[in-house]
Amino acid sequence: MLDAQKFVASSLTSHPAGSDWILLVVPGLIWGASFLFIAEAMRSVGPNGVTFGRILIGFATLSLFPAARKPVLRSEWIGIVGVGVLWLAFPLSMFPFAEQHVSSALTGMLNGANPLFTAIVAAAIARQAPARRVMAGVAVGMAGAILMALPTIDEGHSSAVGVGMILAALVSYGFALNIARPLQQRNGALPVIWRAQMVALVLTTPFGLPAMMAARWRLGPVVALLALGALGTAVAHVVISIAAGRLGAIRASGTTFLIPAVALILGVVVRGEKVALLSVVGGVVCISGAWLMRRAQKSS
Repeated sequence: MLDAQKFVASSLTSHPAGSDWILLVVPGLIWGASFLFIAEAMRSVGPNGVTFGRILIGFATLSLFPAARKPVLRSEWIGIVGVGVLWLAFPLSMFPFAEQHVSSALTGMLNGANPLFTAIVAAAIARQAPARRVMAGVAVGMAGAILMALPTIDEGHSSAVGVGMILAALVSYGFALNIARPLQQRNGALPVIWRAQMVALVLTTPFGLPAMMAARWRLGPVVALLALGALGTAVAHVVISIAAGRLGAIRASGTTFLIPAVALILGVVVRGEKVALLSVVGGVVCISGAWLMRRAQKSS
């Protein structure tokens, strides 16, 4: 079987000057669109079915890449199970439920705070405060996240619950990324992600499979779920792993800055969602904080 990851990498390296931006832009576009795909998929199937379906499709897609099936030590499985729970099963379950209460645009915008929670959790695990410039970026970013969430207070308890679910997912991501980083450094990104998807698939089957069986399928939601799984849960991880190897982890992580903007544009244009101006301003502030934090980490 052709090693598809090597094929993608070799195709990109044939034009090194012009392909770096592709490695950075593609994952951001895919992950930014994922919140639209979630909303569209839920027109046919419930939240549990969306989570299970995307993980199933992502796992099947990633299985096509031989690099994902590279062996790992048995001792690594404790960490992989943690990644499966904290990076996949739990947060990917929260987003569909959250989008029953808040827009896909706001859900994607709040994901701009992901690097901030990762930095906070890392500092807590190390029991050491981050550098002042990193703390300044975190403070700016958290102020932006608060501004994004403020308009939902006027929308009632339901919207506040949705925002709470998103924040819980981001905290989970913060722990997961700190667990995943050393695992990926020792084993490579794809073997860790593929096995974590296997764990998440087992955990989400009891609720997800019945939801899939009870769904009333239509073409649009089916296409959205396929895109969510094959692109968002598989291909984007392949591309970002190539980007991290070629450009370095800090530069590759810059793709996350695209997620809020893409989610906002698609939510407003495609679904006609209304987003408060204060939330948009908060999104810009949040991304600015994440950028300041990453800049400080890169220069330290």
